[in-house]
Amino acid sequence: MNLAAETNENLANISNVLIYSSMAIYLLAFFAHIAEWVLGSRSKVGRTAAALTGRATPASAQAAAPAAGSVAVLDKPQVVTRAPAGSRDVPDGPGAAGGTEKGDLYGRVAISLTALAFLIEAGGVVARAMSVQRAPWGNMYEFSITFSTVLVAVYLIFLAAKKNVRWAGLPLVTTVLLDLGIATKWLYTDSDQLVPALDSYWLWIHVSTAIFCGAVFYLGAVGSVLYLFRDSYQAKLADGRKPGLFATSVLERLPSAATLDKFAYRVNAAVFPLWTFTIIAGAIWAGDAWGRYWGWDPKEVWSFITWVAYACYLHARATAGWKGRKAAYLALFAFGCWMFNYYGVNIFLNGKHSYAGV
Repeated sequence: MNLAAETNENLANISNVLIYSSMAIYLLAFFAHIAEWVLGSRSKVGRTAAALTGRATPASAQAAAPAAGSVAVLDKPQVVTRAPAGSRDVPDGPGAAGGTEKGDLYGRVAISLTALAFLIEAGGVVARAMSVQRAPWGNMYEFSITFSTVLVAVYLIFLAAKKNVRWAGLPLVTTVLLDLGIATKWLYTDSDQLVPALDSYWLWIHVSTAIFCGAVFYLGAVGSVLYLFRDSYQAKLADGRKPGLFATSVLERLPSAATLDKFAYRVNAAVFPLWTFTIIAGAIWAGDAWGRYWGWDPKEVWSFITWVAYACYLHARATAGWKGRKAAYLALFAFGCWMFNYYGVNIFLNGKHSYAGV
């Protein structure tokens, strides 16, 4: 074995160590996010929600409710403070921390750990790229570790831009751990060079945009899922029914249904043009590599199906006035198409993209 090969192997091993190390830090962030939700006092959450919405609080919260002049103290520190208008929607809840300093402290710890894990994982992705001197997404393992890195990066960028997305922290870290677990357990591929068809500058352009689009689509999907839960909670309040323990302790801390619905729509609409470019870039690359721009390969077909699903979602929102649950279901169907294109096509279907391996 020559020196260059040894150096590449060493870098590949360093990459593996960094990826496993990031998983350990993400696990700590997961527990910190759990603590953020659990340690937010339920009674204080109920009183804060009552102050924000004007609705009656549960009897347990009323018994401990302070004087009106002290509500402002209980509201600190609020993670989400916007109050969008809506026919049945109420202002946003106090956030994952539940308006308590202890909950907010654990939330800040969780974000710090997430940022640290991101830096370590990014180092692992870079080391993987350096080990073979190419883009680090030539197979499913590399795609997965890069995708989770970009996913966390998008989340941290939203936070740095003062966007109130801390409610997505726990689902995001959970997803990243699952993604990395699947990648290291079942999708791992030894560091190696690419087949000639993949050795193109289009690999940097086409796959990187696909990864970024998937990360943003994921945040939109989380917003849609949480919207469905929050909307059901608000419907119970509107009908005079008593929400369960889960709704009392968790759902009332989330942004309002209107906020979550708007968030999902905006992020999906913002990234949709880039997904269009991704498909076009893939077609141009296919023309260079295989002599045809479109050949109904399973990856091409499901990329187009995903495009159509998101196009229908955006069209329904813009022209038919679809909002709320129907739009959320359609958005989740579209993201399901993207997920099948991510995992299912590579694992269950054969096509020209199969040479990338899993």
